[in-house]
Amino acid sequence: KIFLPKNLTNVIIKVLYIENQDITILEKRTEVYMKEKIFPIIISVLFALLLWYFMLPPLNPTSPTFWVYLFTVAIFVLIVFFLTGLNQAITIRRINSSNIPKYFTASISVGVLIIVVIIVINICVSPIFNASKYATRIYVDETSSFTDDVAPVDFSKIPLLDKESSQKLGDRVMGQATEWVSQFYVSDLYTQINYNDQIIRVTPIEYDGIIKYFTNRSEGIKGYITVDSTNGEAQLVTLEEGMHYMPSAYFFENLYRKLRISYPTTIFAEASFEIDNEGHPYWIVPTIKYKGIGMREEISGVVILDAVTGKSEKYSIGEIPSWVDHAYPSSLIIDQLDNWGEYKEGFLNSIFGQKNVTVTTEGYNYLVMNDDVYLYTGITSVSNDESILGFVMVNLRTKETHYYSAPGAKEYSAMASAEGLVQDKEYEASFPLLVNLNNKPTYLMSLKDNAGLVKMYAFVDVEDYQKVVVSDAALGIEAAADAYLNEVGSEYDASNLVEASITISDITSAVIDGFTYYYITDSENKRYMTSIKNGQNILPFLSTGDVVDITYSEGNINQIATISLNEE
Repeated sequence: KIFLPKNLTNVIIKVLYIENQDITILEKRTEVYMKEKIFPIIISVLFALLLWYFMLPPLNPTSPTFWVYLFTVAIFVLIVFFLTGLNQAITIRRINSSNIPKYFTASISVGVLIIVVIIVINICVSPIFNASKYATRIYVDETSSFTDDVAPVDFSKIPLLDKESSQKLGDRVMGQATEWVSQFYVSDLYTQINYNDQIIRVTPIEYDGIIKYFTNRSEGIKGYITVDSTNGEAQLVTLEEGMHYMPSAYFFENLYRKLRISYPTTIFAEASFEIDNEGHPYWIVPTIKYKGIGMREEISGVVILDAVTGKSEKYSIGEIPSWVDHAYPSSLIIDQLDNWGEYKEGFLNSIFGQKNVTVTTEGYNYLVMNDDVYLYTGITSVSNDESILGFVMVNLRTKETHYYSAPGAKEYSAMASAEGLVQDKEYEASFPLLVNLNNKPTYLMSLKDNAGLVKMYAFVDVEDYQKVVVSDAALGIEAAADAYLNEVGSEYDASNLVEASITISDITSAVIDGFTYYYITDSENKRYMTSIKNGQNILPFLSTGDVVDITYSEGNINQIATISLNEE
């Protein structure tokens, strides 16, 4: 015997014995099948593709975005099949509609089960059971010496302009290019980079809407803006061939769509815009790996995408070219530093005893050293008082991290202290830069007016934020440093002072903000400076040819700590 489904048997019997109705029944059954099965499938597939096109989720089960996408598609499919089946059940009574609620209930049960599994997995990989792994997401060298690692400040190579000031200068340059203003706008990225030993911020120009994209896409965007962070010089750099792959581009020239199509399973962090040593523009996109679903985030490498051609290449962390400055997102570094401070003594201690629990302070800034960009931020106790225990510096290309013990004031306390000296002018302090001044960690910040223009500089002692000096920016940053040193007194770390006997080839004095400074050049053409306070009984009487014994702190201009006549 041949056993056939009941419905199919009925169809065969009717085809064999009912001559006038056989074609009608077959057509009706085919039409019902198409409406019940094929059409919902087609609609569902189209919806899934369209949602993927706009949402761009990675096809990676460790990504939370993937599951949001999957559940959205699943809910849409259920609704389509439910409505289609319900409509057919009402129209053609021969179709049994009792199974529709069962399928719907079963699907919901499967979805709930998946959610429960995800929650269980994430609890298993959470800090509750893996506190030590969270604490070691970033290795922090706590044996470092600030004066050994950070060279004395060279004011010709320090980023005095913050991002806000750079944006104003960049927008001003763009405003002068009248043929560009109507078609493009300046991105607010302004990435801090080291470009051929210059400290600059660089930002791309973007399409100003879909209409402007269509009218300019053939040539692309033929320029980007750089702002020198030391002197404020802003330039609109033009390219021979325009950039086509941008966040503001549409369709398959959109940066993130291009990345997703090229790397469908890769999880990406936010892209940063950089230029190589020849000035060619690239997008630097860190790649992410998770434990569990979206837990214990780590950077596995970067994708470097040519903004002009769209060609890209993936690099592991150890292979990243040296010209790249931002392999690690700052937000991730801060998160990992917080985990390092919270979970050193275990999960329970982070909640109850909180012994030795630390967190990062509210802000961070960047320093450029040794051809790399470093993030620095203060470390404070979990009680969130107004002091810091020290600070960390993190290389954003290699994640090499150093902690420096330096009890003192938080960055925002130092800012408030500087603003307090000029409260009548209502100047606003920029977030501080951390510099090595006189072998001591010192905050340096700009004081800006309501228009964002730098009017004054302020130096604040990290250890004692009551030691603060502000100076007119028109006099220059070195004059501001001299005024600070003269005001607070020269305090030197004796272990870092150099002893020497020098022959004076030139000596001059200058009065800056009411303080007298002496500038000495020796017979080897080395330059020194010192305050009158460091030798008021000898400095006014020195002349060319005198031989003096000094101790000094090395720097761009060596700072003399002690000076005396060589009587030999």
